[in-house]
Amino acid sequence: MKHLTQKILGTAAVAVFSFGLFALSCKVNKGSANVAFADTKKNASTPALSSDPLAITLALQNTFRSISSTVLPAVVEVDVTETTKVQSYNPFKDLPFFFGFPDSGSDKEGSTRELQQSALGSGVIVRKTGKTVYVLTNNHVAGNATTIKIKLNDEREFDGKLVGADERMDIALVSFESDDKSIPVAALGDSDAVQQGDIVLALGSPLGYFASVTQGIVSATGRSGGQIGSISDFIQTDAAINQGNSGGPLVNIYGEVIGINTWIASQSGGSQGLGFSIPINNIKTTIDQFIANGKVSYGWLGVSLVDVSAEYKKDLGISETQTGAFAAEIFMNSPAMKGGIQAGDFIVALDGHDVKTVDQLVREVGNLQAGQTSKFTVLRGKNKIELSIKIEERSNEVSSDNSKLWPGFIAAPLTDTTRKSIKLTDNSVKGVIVSNIQEKSPAAALRLQNGDVITAVNDKKISSVEEFYAALDTNKNKTIWFDVYSDGHTISTGRYKIQ
Repeated sequence: MKHLTQKILGTAAVAVFSFGLFALSCKVNKGSANVAFADTKKNASTPALSSDPLAITLALQNTFRSISSTVLPAVVEVDVTETTKVQSYNPFKDLPFFFGFPDSGSDKEGSTRELQQSALGSGVIVRKTGKTVYVLTNNHVAGNATTIKIKLNDEREFDGKLVGADERMDIALVSFESDDKSIPVAALGDSDAVQQGDIVLALGSPLGYFASVTQGIVSATGRSGGQIGSISDFIQTDAAINQGNSGGPLVNIYGEVIGINTWIASQSGGSQGLGFSIPINNIKTTIDQFIANGKVSYGWLGVSLVDVSAEYKKDLGISETQTGAFAAEIFMNSPAMKGGIQAGDFIVALDGHDVKTVDQLVREVGNLQAGQTSKFTVLRGKNKIELSIKIEERSNEVSSDNSKLWPGFIAAPLTDTTRKSIKLTDNSVKGVIVSNIQEKSPAAALRLQNGDVITAVNDKKISSVEEFYAALDTNKNKTIWFDVYSDGHTISTGRYKIQ
């Protein structure tokens, strides 16, 4: 069913690179750099350069020198030690004692021991308050650190302390104390103004090479992907970024930080011109929240969003070119359900502006404040509906509770291709296919399985995704059951009461 879901739903919320590319964080274990030597050849003669092109080149070089000398003093190396507990394994536990390998108390099967690992990343100084200096870096660099050391550009070292970390955005804030008032703070730019083709510099400690600078351009903006965090919105650059660059700044030609370098896509583990940075505008309020509360507070709507294909939109009853985000499932008693959003609604606007992608809506809802009321425009089949939703604060405990996720699966169109995938030869059978069942959800409680064909909801026959979600209206129906076709038989599930 994995292949079936991919065919039906189209682009997933988190992009996956094909052709052997894989995502890498840019944190590096100490001592992991290898050495290679470069060959050199002497030219017989050096051609003379005309003065005008040379003047332009020198001006560009001076610009890069100025940017580097201005920003590097605010760039730091973040050395961390992480302590994890691992289970011990005794390979000799089944051998007789006379082999000379008796069990020791500390190595008994199932016992735990602590394992320490040192690693390093980069960071950038973004604020000073009195003697406290704040360094921005990645969560995957410092979020789980037991000890943190901050190394400045002048090689002074300070003990660091984790102020706050956020796994969803992969951002962390670390602080250290110093009486030195001359420690510089980096200027933060406007990442919304960044355009494809802009010249940028990446700074940090790649592979442990302290205070390095690389240069390139902005390859793209608004990229999704990666395997770090769950909020996708990245600046793509071809400036060389390697492991160890994590948390370091991406800066523009004015020496302003426009992004925090986070991950690379690579076949070799090294830079291949595919580096990705978190836009700084996504982080600015996060810095304030870390300092004030030690955490980031996200707005919560309470829907499970997916991107869907043009074919799916057609079966849903909307235009194939319509942009937005599909609410395939909804958390019971969530702000969305209380405000009238239904599973199967296609969200096309938030507070008056269009929703283009799932990633966009996830970011914008996350930025809403708890208690704030926002207007959502949804398509329910061919009907456009305006809804006012009072946003609540996101809680990991609530948002990960699949038992509240209704209906607990995604309904997929029954097409010629999907009929063949589930080996359904009876063309008279109409309905939708069950896919992506969530563990502990209502669908799981009703014993539905991936590949089942639902032919009716509350005894009402359905023949499309649009009809299925219309029949699933929880405002009208507080008890719901399904007719399921299987191997020539149709059976009814138990009845699920909407709480």
